[in-house]
Amino acid sequence: MKRCVCFLIAWFLLTGVAWADSIKIPVAAAFTGQLASFGEGIKNAAILKGEEINAAGGINGKKVDIVLEDELCDPKEAATVATKLANDPQVPIVIGHLCSSATLAALPIYRDAKLPAISPASTNISIGKMSPFYFRNVYKDDFQGLFLAKYAHLARGFEKMAVFYEVNDYSMGLMQAFMKEAKRLGIKILGTEAYTSDTTDFKPQLTKFKRMKPDAIFIPGYAPQGTLIVSQARGLGMKDVAFFGADGLDDDLMLKNPDAEGLFVTTPFLPDKAGPRAAGFIEAYKKKYGKEPNWFAANAYDGVGIAAQAIAAVGPDRVKIRDYLAGIDSKEKAYQGVAGNTYFDENGDCLKDAFVKEIKNGKWVSAEKQLQ
Repeated sequence: MKRCVCFLIAWFLLTGVAWADSIKIPVAAAFTGQLASFGEGIKNAAILKGEEINAAGGINGKKVDIVLEDELCDPKEAATVATKLANDPQVPIVIGHLCSSATLAALPIYRDAKLPAISPASTNISIGKMSPFYFRNVYKDDFQGLFLAKYAHLARGFEKMAVFYEVNDYSMGLMQAFMKEAKRLGIKILGTEAYTSDTTDFKPQLTKFKRMKPDAIFIPGYAPQGTLIVSQARGLGMKDVAFFGADGLDDDLMLKNPDAEGLFVTTPFLPDKAGPRAAGFIEAYKKKYGKEPNWFAANAYDGVGIAAQAIAAVGPDRVKIRDYLAGIDSKEKAYQGVAGNTYFDENGDCLKDAFVKEIKNGKWVSAEKQLQ
């Protein structure tokens, strides 16, 4: 008996994963704090997908246990959560994290523990190259920033713009990609200003922008600050200036602000353009939660689906799961999800289409002009 116990311990150490009655799939994101509304979609969709998998018999007969880990989109908290998950022998894969700064803090811990992770939302360009165990089913900021510069200039006709960015990995990555493409297109960038996540008074920088008379202001940040920026700009008399941003502004928080009417943002998922494959997901999500799923939800739903498919194919071994995910490397092998087909390049990054939506009459609607 003693020899048997020693064998099992050695096996756990070698594989990093223990047998259990259920298969644990942790989902790490912000479920409280400033960005909790982003995490809500991820949480809801992951739970929904887990329930659907279990209703269909589980993964090879084992139930899926979706475990929510709240890291507040804070790098320090993300590192703490990552350490906990990396040291849990019953964790074969992680869905997360949400914010790029949190992912960059957690990534080395997962890499060292040979624990694969799929981020449904982190877009910073440096993530993919830092670990062979990190994957994501969302586009990168260099693509998104480039796309936004093209869209603003070619579809909206903006020629003079200002950029108001937050000092973090996500916002700065977007800003740099946007600026590079804006320069190539001949867009005149009148000025750039920065803020931190705890800033609430943006009027000094906005006053500078007002004097420059831009056609539009690009805000590559998050909704809690974005809604304040838009309102304070309108309060300063900037009535005719357009505002736009990336997926960080894609939040219902902006809908609650009448000053944000006309705001447009990039998104990887539009319910009305998602196609028949997504119809069941959208209907089930609306039935369970009383609202339409956003892109965070769609990507998280697919992320859990990809993880379940990998575990079903190769079991709970972390390295085998990583190798399975790396093998999804072509259109022919793509995971066919509700947010499109996902396959990974040599860095674990994926190519996804970008769409544009805008606020009209207090609702998010698909922009009439799309760049595809």
